[in-house]
Amino acid sequence: MVAVAEGGIVPSKNIVKAIAFTGAFSIGCFAGAAIIEYENTRSMISKVKQARFWQNRSIVDRDGIWKLKQDVQRFWDSLSPGDKTFAPLLVCNLLAFALWRLPAMRNTMMTYFTSNPAARIVCWPMFLSTFSHYSVMHIFANMYVLHSFSNAAVLSMGKEQFMAVYLSAGVFSSLMSVLYKAGTKQPGMSLGASGAIMTVLAYVCAQYPDTQLSILFLPAVTFSAGAAIKVIMGIDFAGCVMGWKFFDHAAHLGGAMFGIFWAQYGAQVWAKRIGLLKYYHELRRTKEK
Repeated sequence: MVAVAEGGIVPSKNIVKAIAFTGAFSIGCFAGAAIIEYENTRSMISKVKQARFWQNRSIVDRDGIWKLKQDVQRFWDSLSPGDKTFAPLLVCNLLAFALWRLPAMRNTMMTYFTSNPAARIVCWPMFLSTFSHYSVMHIFANMYVLHSFSNAAVLSMGKEQFMAVYLSAGVFSSLMSVLYKAGTKQPGMSLGASGAIMTVLAYVCAQYPDTQLSILFLPAVTFSAGAAIKVIMGIDFAGCVMGWKFFDHAAHLGGAMFGIFWAQYGAQVWAKRIGLLKYYHELRRTKEK
């Protein structure tokens, strides 16, 4: 995230709202991801029925719609799991970026797509701001890093768990920014996906610390993932202590902490969904009777 600091005091009610929203949103994300995982498993059977349906269509349909569907399906199947998960995130970020270009949308974007703990509306901007980028360089850098690390994270977690972690981490990093700004009495606007992306980066670096990374345009310079995340977190910690203003270092640090926590304890937390799935399964079966 990038930040623009201002002077002032953050109302205590906004802090309470931010904490409550983060908890409720995160629980909703993980519950929703568990149910989606359940439904995706069930849908594998219906795909067979759909294939039979299309095979029984007329010659015109097979020549037209069927061929187009097959081409789209073939392209989608050729993508890696990480690319399939990255694609909708990229689209959402590009749409928000395009909306910033429309003068008529400027006030709406400032209200809902920038996170400011002193603003009248606090909660939903904590989420929407994680898809918001104003400059070309900002969105390019964030999407490049997300794409670079998403495949490893998705392969490790699965797409449903990954999305729950990514969305929750975005709001959690916004909360860390809110608390930091409230504590330093420097409220201001923040926007960008880097808090959530730091979670993905930190998770991958913690899971695969010996992986060799390199810098864009400097492929000859390599370093371990474990060393990289320590340096990045050290810089963000220094930024918080020194009060650097250009980046939202509190959001970055919060995102990295979330990623390391999930690398250590995520499997145990995700396993807690079994109780919910049993309840949902019984509820679904009752409605189908």
